[in-house]
Amino acid sequence: MIYLDHAATTPLDKEVLNEMLPYFSETFGNANSQHTYGQRAASAVVKAREEVAECINAKPSEVYFTSGGTEADNWAIKGTALALKEKGKHIITSKIEHSAIYASCKQLESLGFEVTYLDVSSDGFVSPDDLRKAITDKTILVSIMFANNEMGAIQPIKELAKVAHERDVVFHTDAVQAAGALHIDVKDLGVDLMSISGHKFYGPKGIGCLYIRSGLKMERLITGGEQERSKRGGTTNVPAVVGMGKALKKATAEIDKNAEYVSSLRDRFIEKVENRISDIKFNGPRHDRLPNNASFSFRYIEGESILFSLDLKGICASSGSACSSGSLEPSRTLLAIGTPVGLAHGTIRFSFGKHNTVEEVDKTVDILAEEVERLRAMSPLYKKQ
Repeated sequence: MIYLDHAATTPLDKEVLNEMLPYFSETFGNANSQHTYGQRAASAVVKAREEVAECINAKPSEVYFTSGGTEADNWAIKGTALALKEKGKHIITSKIEHSAIYASCKQLESLGFEVTYLDVSSDGFVSPDDLRKAITDKTILVSIMFANNEMGAIQPIKELAKVAHERDVVFHTDAVQAAGALHIDVKDLGVDLMSISGHKFYGPKGIGCLYIRSGLKMERLITGGEQERSKRGGTTNVPAVVGMGKALKKATAEIDKNAEYVSSLRDRFIEKVENRISDIKFNGPRHDRLPNNASFSFRYIEGESILFSLDLKGICASSGSACSSGSLEPSRTLLAIGTPVGLAHGTIRFSFGKHNTVEEVDKTVDILAEEVERLRAMSPLYKKQ
């Protein structure tokens, strides 16, 4: 199999697995227990928290472990909204956010909050000027993702955060796709909240974290325990926490090397696809883009048909965000950048990883070109030029 869906998840790094293994059986204690087993587990959690904090230039006390990026996003949005509701009930986000942000905002709308969804450019960028115009005296939170999961656009987060802070508004960024792929410094960026998910950078699934700037007022999302310094209830997932710390530390150390290699595969793929296949649309920007992401829309055929055809040939890709893959609705992100509905339905995202090879890229392009031609031949919409 050729795996080209690293934006959905990545394989667990063997070094990370080895770091995790003792905490499943040997050092199995509850990190909140007072005895020796518990203290050994707690010590491992402290180390992992320090590793994550160092990678993003935060204090360890500002890192709170969660069950993943979705929980971190929910906590950032709802926790801030509930904590600051007396100040105002206006939230600003964009039309291309992950469903965890979008659904959280929709839920808050049903509870009486007002949400502004900013438009983006045809390349998928949020305009700082548009954000500035949207902020009101009632705005309490801005949430803009660091890098888009579907078409890879890297947002001007530092500039956007500065705009929010000009009006004393809290700024959150969903950095799930960015962490481990891009250099991140929360202090330099000026963000107040940031979400990360472990399985996007060769770490385990089911673990993430929320960076919460010191002094920021936040309500709890999950109650029923005093874990995470009384901010988030639930027994600490020690093996996963250990794995996330190790994975982010390793990914951060290898960022430049991996980005150079993976982007070379991506660029080779893009060039070959555009040379071999007609009637396609490349989605997102050519620059300021995640190093691993390539998204194409293919006219006259359904993306699901391409996806299943590729899978039968041993190639794993995606029709969009894995969290929304069960939906029959066209991608909100693609519609937001002006993609027609029919064309949006014909979209495939290819996302590369450090274990992929040039040979895999070339083989994928050959098979993709064959399958697109075969499927178009069956389409009543397609007339070969």
